[in-house]
Amino acid sequence: MVKNKGALIGSAAILCICMSLFFPFPDNEMIHARTTFMSFPISDQNGYNLLGIIGSFLFIFAMILLVRGLNKYHFRTVVITVFVYALFPPLLLIPVYQETLAGGIAAISYDGKGTCDFENVGEDENVLNGECTLLLHNRSSETVSFQIEFLDRFFTENDTRLTSLMNVNGPYIITIEANSEKSIQLNELLDLSDVPNHSFGGGSMNINIKLIDGEATRIL
Repeated sequence: MVKNKGALIGSAAILCICMSLFFPFPDNEMIHARTTFMSFPISDQNGYNLLGIIGSFLFIFAMILLVRGLNKYHFRTVVITVFVYALFPPLLLIPVYQETLAGGIAAISYDGKGTCDFENVGEDENVLNGECTLLLHNRSSETVSFQIEFLDRFFTENDTRLTSLMNVNGPYIITIEANSEKSIQLNELLDLSDVPNHSFGGGSMNINIKLIDGEATRIL
């Protein structure tokens, strides 16, 4: 089955380099990405991401080496490798680290499925009711407390703010017991009279958040 051992070793080494370029910990490197390939942000609000483009080419080159290193089962092996590359960090490496060595907010995981909904209240278009729900998991053996901020995925000076409107009533202090999950549900009446470029209602899914513990921060 092995045709070229050197090619296989080179492929594995390049894949490790690719993974290290945008390893999804401690922060979510894809939060501002507009165009992506595998785990690489090709472009964001600032334009093309050179490191992401380089990583994409390296990944493709690693796949070519993988195919050249095998006599058969090329397609099957490439598909399996892609899945392992995509799922290995979030499903194994990161949880193992969080459950053994990590402490504080480094031990907090988020499934990325949080939602926020905003509705206008009465006749005043500057008053909205904001409701956000998300699930966080403390994987450490100690209770963790932190502040939480809500982030807009794409936000520049002229963009309309939505998810980040929840921060008007912040900061929100969250405490999660050791080795436990906690469903965070916030329902806030937001006075946005002094907030420029705000939405007048709507919803967002798969929201992004920032965890703050003193000087330590994480973006998820």
